[in-house]
Amino acid sequence: MSKYGVGQPVRRTEDPRLLTGRGKFNDDISRDGEAMSFVLRSPHAHADIKSIDTNTANAMPGVLAVLTAQDLEAEGIGVFPGPPPFFADLTKPDGSPLIYPPQYTLASDRVRYVGDPVAFVVAETLEQARDAAEYIVVDYAPLASIVETNRAMDDDAVQLWDDVPNNFLFQAQIGDTAATDAVFSEADHISTVRLVNQRVVQNSMEVRGAVGSYDADNERYTIYTSNQNRHLLRGWLAGAFFKCEPEKIRVMVDDVGGGFGMKTHPYSEQVLVLVAAKRLGRSVRWISDRTEAFLTDLHGRDQISDCELALNKEGKFLGVRVKTIANIGAYSCSAGVAVPTQMGPKILTSVYDIPVVDLEVKCVVTNTTPVGPYRGAGRPEAIYVMERLVDIAAYDLGIDPIEIRRRNLISEDSFPYTNAVGTTYDSGAFEQNMDLVARMADWNGHEKRRVAAHKSAKLSGIAVSQYLETTAGNPTETAEVEVTDNQVIVRVGTQPMGQGHDTSFMQLVSEKLGVEFDQVLIDTSDSDNLPNGGGSHGSRTSHIGSVATLNSSDEVISKGTLIASEMLETASADIEFIDGEFRVAGTDRSVSLFDVSKHARTTANLPEEMKGPLMGTDTHTIENWSYPNGCHICELEVDVDTGAINIVRYSAVDDVGTVINPMLVAGQVHGGVAQGVGQAVLENTVYDPSNGQMITSSFMDYTMPRADNLPMIEMDTNEVPCTTNILGVKGAGEAGALVAPPVVIAAITNALRDYDVSHIDMPATPERIWALMQKKTAA
Repeated sequence: MSKYGVGQPVRRTEDPRLLTGRGKFNDDISRDGEAMSFVLRSPHAHADIKSIDTNTANAMPGVLAVLTAQDLEAEGIGVFPGPPPFFADLTKPDGSPLIYPPQYTLASDRVRYVGDPVAFVVAETLEQARDAAEYIVVDYAPLASIVETNRAMDDDAVQLWDDVPNNFLFQAQIGDTAATDAVFSEADHISTVRLVNQRVVQNSMEVRGAVGSYDADNERYTIYTSNQNRHLLRGWLAGAFFKCEPEKIRVMVDDVGGGFGMKTHPYSEQVLVLVAAKRLGRSVRWISDRTEAFLTDLHGRDQISDCELALNKEGKFLGVRVKTIANIGAYSCSAGVAVPTQMGPKILTSVYDIPVVDLEVKCVVTNTTPVGPYRGAGRPEAIYVMERLVDIAAYDLGIDPIEIRRRNLISEDSFPYTNAVGTTYDSGAFEQNMDLVARMADWNGHEKRRVAAHKSAKLSGIAVSQYLETTAGNPTETAEVEVTDNQVIVRVGTQPMGQGHDTSFMQLVSEKLGVEFDQVLIDTSDSDNLPNGGGSHGSRTSHIGSVATLNSSDEVISKGTLIASEMLETASADIEFIDGEFRVAGTDRSVSLFDVSKHARTTANLPEEMKGPLMGTDTHTIENWSYPNGCHICELEVDVDTGAINIVRYSAVDDVGTVINPMLVAGQVHGGVAQGVGQAVLENTVYDPSNGQMITSSFMDYTMPRADNLPMIEMDTNEVPCTTNILGVKGAGEAGALVAPPVVIAAITNALRDYDVSHIDMPATPERIWALMQKKTAA
């Protein structure tokens, strides 16, 4: 195995460029003669728009255009699209289809959340655009608003949409209600808990942005934007908004500073810069500021679940019953309804052998920012439900948390295993994961550490949590591998956002084609360079994009073999490809991959099928998803006097299948854990219920995890190859975000066991912990 091959901890080739300020992010894009823009947004959570007067703003110095909904209607701009085609059709329990409330690029008659875009100002400078926006007169008639998830369907709650009675948009019923009711009626014990999976702001390091231009001669738009799927965005812009052929739109995506699911969705500004660019005949730039990001980027989570777990007296799980209310905000984004109703439920039972499930999910609309996929997209919410139920059951029955899990894990000889909602897992070693991480964390030695901590007025807690997720999203990916004189160019439809995709693709291709690591160039920036692509979301890149890339490399070898046989004057069956060379078996005669490529492009009398660039293309569609899984342990201390927590030890064992690059996997696990810890103890999006204003709309009020909030993470992988793809990979992008919230909360409740605490809602802030201890002490 070479030092750059699959399985090696190759340093990220992207880092020198990014860490020395040579990255090319959205705000680094500069077009000659570009204009600047500013979005006027609603200051009200809910209001009718009686009129908009832009006359004064249009006359301001430097102003080039002021667009309103009326202008977009005249241009024929359509409404926001529904879900992409790779999501299953959503039908209501009565069989009728889900009808999405229309979301327009600019609000016309009513605004429905603070930040709803109302007008778009284009000027020579950003300052001029901002100043002009202050002179746009919008006559609002404020209405009552509703922001609380648990009150959205109340009889006295204001209604957002005429055709969404009681703000109740959609209901999914998953599992077998009758069978579950029967199991619960016979159960020896039922553990129950109400869980609040609070709303969080995604807060990517790079804010959203877009630079649009229009080529009048070719009637073609070009947009540079920070996005997770350039081809899907191209399709949405063409099909939903501009009503043109996809080839009339070019989407350019260079470096992306974090996406997390939020950048999979189209946004108004991406449409507006293109409309304005066409109207003005010059490029138009829009870059979000951080307050806009808080108010208008897709939020995550926001679910309330009433959960029950039925057990027999030995602690065997018999069935799960969950009723969830999912807040999707004022509008449903492209995946807003699918996240709680399709993506999470598939793996609700996780790694446990649970015969029956009854899951009801009700999606509601409120006067809040739309909610969409956020790292894990439905699966973290499902794992949080399952793991909290398991820990509460262990607490109720007095069974060790590891032991109760051991009694209920799916055994290794059960695969392929189909869970109670019909999802089939191909592989896993769940008990092995747990045993490995228990040894790593010295689970059995915790009691001594607890006693020692108590002497320092600290309450020590330890917890274990399992997780399983399904990769998700578009099941199809396209890749193209081209060999030039001295380089291999890989074009693939995935989209890096900081994960290190270039490095992993370079490892795969350099090993497959026997070329030097730095002779491989990865191209994921231009929608023109590849006909289709699936983007990056749902941990899909490694097990779909990598397979498509390997298949394309195989095609290069197959074509190269035919050309080499002509060059070496032998039958193609006698040619073998080893270490970048085509050799005549049993001889020392050979030609290199690059020699073959040059011969194909420069030799006139070759057969037609051998001429031209040496290239392989593959469009790969998977038949089965993969199922990354793992087990984490968190150990922490709670300060008796303040309620502050300190995570002193965090241990993780993750099964991501075949590991392409362990360093990249570690980075993904660490990042996911950081976001999961942030949700567990720090982050919370708060709205004022009296007026719908977001109270936590800046970093002054919204607490993000910092380095000193996070522990050193000890991790290892337990490679159980996936059986449904040629690489055996499962995906690694979301693991930590799934399992960190429940394991941190469980560790806190374990620390507070002397206070008879079995659950605390996220975020478990020092104030909440301290108040709970005081309440229990007083009682």
